[in-house]
Amino acid sequence: MPVKTSVYTLEQLQTAARDFIRALTPLSNQATVVGLYGDLGSGKTTFTQAIGRALGITDPMQSPTFVLIKQYPLPVSKRYTLNAIRYLIHVDAYRLKNSDELRNLCFGELLADPRNLIFVEWADRVVDILPENHRKLNFRFIDEKTREISFS
Repeated sequence: MPVKTSVYTLEQLQTAARDFIRALTPLSNQATVVGLYGDLGSGKTTFTQAIGRALGITDPMQSPTFVLIKQYPLPVSKRYTLNAIRYLIHVDAYRLKNSDELRNLCFGELLADPRNLIFVEWADRVVDILPENHRKLNFRFIDEKTREISFS
């Protein structure tokens, strides 16, 4: 059963992101994939940015809506936290018509590399090419300051 967390402030979102990273067990044979599900404005990008900060990424993280995929190297100091993870990959599937478009962007190569931690916004649009064992986060807009995140 999913655990639900209501997020009221940016500080609480950052705490939720840190807790998620602490609980995450990276896979050793393929990339670790997290699918982000939810409506527009429900907090998917903001949560991914919080994940980046929790991993020590200091570069500004913008939504890859137009470039589709952004890769961020983890600082050496944070690599120990997630063992073999070296890169945070942020994918935004919002503009994709189907999963073939993501395949054409060498997504298979990203999936095959266990050094990658991949967050996929709008995962429902490409779920057929995501690993069956991908983590699922469902986002729901409550009001301007509140988001509900279901972790499963």
